[in-house]
Amino acid sequence: MPTLPPEQPGPPPRPHESRRTAESFGTDARRYDEARPAYPDDLVARVVAGSPGPDVLDVGCGTGIAARQLRAAGCSVLGVEPDARMAGLARAHGVRVEEATFEAWDPAGRTFDAVTAAQSWHWVDPAVGAAKAARVLRPGGRLAVFGHVFEPPAEVAEPFAEALRRVAPDSPFSGQPARRPLDAYRAGYARTAEQIRATGHFREPEQWRFDWERPYTRDQWLDLLPTTGGLTRLRPGQLTAILTAVGDAIDALGGRFTMEYVTLATTAVRVGDR
Repeated sequence: MPTLPPEQPGPPPRPHESRRTAESFGTDARRYDEARPAYPDDLVARVVAGSPGPDVLDVGCGTGIAARQLRAAGCSVLGVEPDARMAGLARAHGVRVEEATFEAWDPAGRTFDAVTAAQSWHWVDPAVGAAKAARVLRPGGRLAVFGHVFEPPAEVAEPFAEALRRVAPDSPFSGQPARRPLDAYRAGYARTAEQIRATGHFREPEQWRFDWERPYTRDQWLDLLPTTGGLTRLRPGQLTAILTAVGDAIDALGGRFTMEYVTLATTAVRVGDR
């Protein structure tokens, strides 16, 4: 599905340079917060259990979806988020947030037991991200980069892709296939592992995978779609045309479908003296 893969570490090329797209998610921060799915409890538990303490830095925390799950698991979470609209909603949920890109953020000597990035690491300059995470992690601390693979069934994905090509041919996402193999997403997380490995400050990175599913009604899916990277910058008429096409496709399935999610993670433990 062409708009959703950019939420992963791989496509589009060099996404950290696409600042206008990166900063477009706050256009409707409340919709984003309400429509986006949370992360598997097993993933959160594994991050917490594999960290030496409760202090977590959440990079690109958005509205605080992952941060709230980490806090519920007993962590003390500080978010870093460049979008004031997203940061404001995270604060409304009780998450401490400092507004900055991770590259520009000043840790002011602070260190953490874990650094997490949920659906956000691909917006961080790869020349900076892993090395800066190593600087702010305590020895034994864990870096965990994770995100969902959004791939609805072909009966929904194909009409979406066709509508995007038709109404937004100049979109950088309109040329992508309707559905992409899971290996394409896994390759993105493998590249993240390479960047972590190259710092020389981490143990060998691990790749985690969590399979789960969630049913969606027509309205629920049409609520989520406008929060995705390929749609946040479309004009209202373009967005309406795409949502109409996707809504008709879901109606043809009886008004609902089941999404088979895969949540992928690349994670590694900080070694050595700081």
